[in-house]
Amino acid sequence: MKLVSIPANPAPEGAVVGELRTPDGVSLRFVRWPPPPGRKGTVCLFQGRAEFIEKYFEVVAELRARGFAVATLDWRGQGLSQRPLADPRKGHVRKFSEYDTDLDTFMREVVLPDCPPPYFALAHSMGGAILLRAARQGRRWFERMVFSAPMIALYGRAMSPAVRASTKALRLLGRGKTYVPGGGATSITSFPFKDNPLTSDPARYARTGAIVEAAPELGLGSPTVAWLDAAFATMAAFADPSYPRRIRQPILIVAAGQDTVVSTPAIEQFAIRMRAGAHLVVPGARHELLMEQDFYRQQFWAAFDAFVPGSAPS
Repeated sequence: MKLVSIPANPAPEGAVVGELRTPDGVSLRFVRWPPPPGRKGTVCLFQGRAEFIEKYFEVVAELRARGFAVATLDWRGQGLSQRPLADPRKGHVRKFSEYDTDLDTFMREVVLPDCPPPYFALAHSMGGAILLRAARQGRRWFERMVFSAPMIALYGRAMSPAVRASTKALRLLGRGKTYVPGGGATSITSFPFKDNPLTSDPARYARTGAIVEAAPELGLGSPTVAWLDAAFATMAAFADPSYPRRIRQPILIVAAGQDTVVSTPAIEQFAIRMRAGAHLVVPGARHELLMEQDFYRQQFWAAFDAFVPGSAPS
């Protein structure tokens, strides 16, 4: 396993890169960085769909500047982890419990034995959905968790009953491994900056594209019908009002005011129902808060620093 380092996005020093094998036989790439001298605590960083470790090098450096060790992985089917289908650009799982297996394996084999406690989680979008599932299942690895625009529900008509029903029908007809209607193999990093839904920062957007241009194997296209159907099943569970009330884990949710990927109103409704949580909406920000302009990112980091004990940026 390797890290892709380019001049515009150098890898932070001290990385330990390795490979995990899950109980169901999937190879996962992981990386961990030690804390600065004399500091303790680890932030586990969890990506969204179609992302990869290299995209978060800037965030890793910011977390280490705050005194933390950092550990992260590529979810199955993306980054340099094993991809399940002959077309490697298809984002595919059969069910989200496969991601639960990735998380359990990563925590058991990398974080708990090799990273200094206490442990905190920082998760974006799909990563937030996976961590919410773990919290609901009673996993208590983390003292606190911070979510950036978690995938509680999709934006707008993407969550309509008609879309959900047609997705289920396509899967029942044996189309689970095909791209979602209208989707394809083109990496999402190659779309033009203009009118993109992810960030208003042209430099960070271009940086992500440059990483995939240097290492095309990192790229991922649209999800499959099966992935979307599995995502709908997970999001349907989140819609149950009792779901957030049963989570005892302290959670901070930061949502983006101009998000057109996931539903900010659904995030707010979920957060209001949490027993041990807080939430913040960053007005004007798009979906990828950690890849946004500094003005928006500073608001995210201020909330993170106030919520996570021991966070002390140098």
